[in-house]
Amino acid sequence: MQTGEIEGLRVELVSVEDLVLGHSPRVAGEDIGHARALAESGAALPPIVVHRPTMRVVDGVHRLRAAVLRGQRNIAARFVEGAAQDAFVLAVQLNSRHGLPLSGDDRTAAAARIVESHSRWSDRRIAGVTGIAPGTVAALRRRSTGQSGQSNARTGADGRVRPLDAAAGREAAVRVIAERPHASLRDIAAQAGIALSTAKDVRDRIREGRDPVPQRLRNRPPAQETGTRKIAVRVGGGADGPAVADSRRVDRGAPGRSPDKLSALVSLRKDPALRQSELGRSLLQLLSTHAIDEETWRRLAGSVPLHCSDVVAQVAQQCSQEWLLFAQEVRRSREAVD
Repeated sequence: MQTGEIEGLRVELVSVEDLVLGHSPRVAGEDIGHARALAESGAALPPIVVHRPTMRVVDGVHRLRAAVLRGQRNIAARFVEGAAQDAFVLAVQLNSRHGLPLSGDDRTAAAARIVESHSRWSDRRIAGVTGIAPGTVAALRRRSTGQSGQSNARTGADGRVRPLDAAAGREAAVRVIAERPHASLRDIAAQAGIALSTAKDVRDRIREGRDPVPQRLRNRPPAQETGTRKIAVRVGGGADGPAVADSRRVDRGAPGRSPDKLSALVSLRKDPALRQSELGRSLLQLLSTHAIDEETWRRLAGSVPLHCSDVVAQVAQQCSQEWLLFAQEVRRSREAVD
């Protein structure tokens, strides 16, 4: 939601006890002196903004504190929906427009957080939200711990998606097709951060057995001599339909090194021993469900409502322990045969 649309939202009264703090972009937290000044002014407090799914205050922490100091049990609020990550962006925008100004440290910290949660956004777009220079955003992106899982494309303030690396975008599309052979072109393009026409060209090339990345777009050095092999990406048809091999090379790695998760999964999907049994197909489905990248895991974690975060974390930990036990059992079975 754009900041200009906030004033058009309906104002509701909400109990101060139902509200949660947590979306503030202020590194040092609230300024109690500013809150006291608001409380003692006697002026009517403008409505605060609240993220309805989590009841977190997006804008108006000092107004909320002033209301509490005045002894108010309710406060006027406008509610916004959407993801928690988007609510934080809105908090930065609103806090930059009015009230106590954000410090330079506040803006830099906010930009670093948005780089992580909205990695597809361009440096200029994030700079426009946080009020810092695009070059500073670029430096934060380079230092980001999630850099390896970031998108091949950037979305500008105009909403247009622009690829950073044409070859990498096509390779991302190949991975999407490998994971979801029946995905629509629109889904492939959105997941890979490429144009619809490029997604169609990649899929057509795979079906025709051609390299999905034209030679003119390849600018990387040859693979190291660690052993490579071609893998087939099945496009269209059922589980027993013809497989069409693309020219992606997957590093098999040095002895003892774990295979790439996606490459291993694509290979397993071709194994008749798994595909032709009900339990095998169930296992492939479970493995596919968990074969998502680091950025997606972070987005999922950020979308968990606060009131059930402990339960979600406990269930996730139990699932991880069960997968570990499963892996140990598989290895024991193999060792018994050997």
